[in-house]
Amino acid sequence: MTTATPPKGTGPLAKREARLAWGLLLPTLTAVMLVVLLPLIAILWISFKPVSLADLRAAEPVVREDLRNAGEPDQLVRYRIRNSSQTDTIFDVVLTDVLPEGATLSELPEICSVSGADLTCVVGELPAGERLTLEIPIALDGDLEDALEDDTPVQITGEATNVLTSGEFTLDNFRDVFSAREFWTVIWATLFYTIVGTIGALVVGLFAALLLNKSFKGQGMLRGLYLFPYVAPVIAVAFSWVILLDPSSGSINALLVQMGVVDSPINFFGTRPLALIMVTVFEIWRYFPLSFLFILARMQSIDTDMYEAADVDGATPFQKFRYLSLPMLMGILSVLFLLRFIWTFNKFDDIFLLTGGNAGTRTLTVNVYEQAFAVSNIGAGAAVAVVILCCLLVFSWAFFRFMSKEEGL
Repeated sequence: MTTATPPKGTGPLAKREARLAWGLLLPTLTAVMLVVLLPLIAILWISFKPVSLADLRAAEPVVREDLRNAGEPDQLVRYRIRNSSQTDTIFDVVLTDVLPEGATLSELPEICSVSGADLTCVVGELPAGERLTLEIPIALDGDLEDALEDDTPVQITGEATNVLTSGEFTLDNFRDVFSAREFWTVIWATLFYTIVGTIGALVVGLFAALLLNKSFKGQGMLRGLYLFPYVAPVIAVAFSWVILLDPSSGSINALLVQMGVVDSPINFFGTRPLALIMVTVFEIWRYFPLSFLFILARMQSIDTDMYEAADVDGATPFQKFRYLSLPMLMGILSVLFLLRFIWTFNKFDDIFLLTGGNAGTRTLTVNVYEQAFAVSNIGAGAAVAVVILCCLLVFSWAFFRFMSKEEGL
């Protein structure tokens, strides 16, 4: 009689090791999930809320205390109360204050009462933008103004609903986004910028790697120069491009005019569709070094025996690249395409520094900024961010589905 051997990795020891491994990874996984999921949940929540920039600060009652007719027989202590919100009502507003020792009040408003040195005024409901002034005659032996300054600060409390925490939801944010006149123009600009910028960075990085795949004098210096666009501060290189291509004082325009290439200066970042082309060229120039590094590292790991055999068979350089190098590089090119597509699709700072989203260069990420902060419509900005998320999810699903078919999985 033979005893069945349990499959590898399913025994008691393997299960204990697996539980231990998951236990050790649990804090890291929890932190990563919180960092990733909490912002996503917040954006999804806000995208269905009619919330503006002013709604991010909850409504609260505000009070200022001062003394009127100081030193006169008819001196008054005045409380100026206002609602900080122009849209939300505050409920159960109560003002409390501790009077200076020896102070006496007369002709109290109906909503106020005194117990010892404690003054309490039950305001109740304070409508949006409402202002209320309470003036109470007060008497004190001595300097009342100094006594009020040294006294305990006045306190005011109240409750208000906030649109962020309320049960009110709407689809108006998404209707506004999709019905906007420039929405499809923004989509086109985003796709052009992302696809052309991603492919361009890969192609230029591939050619740069091919040039530096051979050892020659000055190779290290040239590699360092190739990395400059990627490691240089984005604000520095962006403004350098803007200054060089400026139609009034830019060196490039002056050179083109003097050489007779153009009759008048060209506004590279201010005319359609040239502005979109230029920001895409900037994207290619700035980020091709990343592709160059990964591709060059992969090329230098390819066995040289294949190329020697191809030389013996009389293969041309193009044939060696087409049938030997390119199949070996497909894996790293696929990964780079995925990463660069996602990063470029989410790119904001380059376009904002170069054009501010003008002249047909407004992408979805720039639209998020303009909706949320320029127009102060946080809900619409979150809705655009959700559209970006959905686009990237669809792209990632299609990419991995295509890659699985290509690899026969």
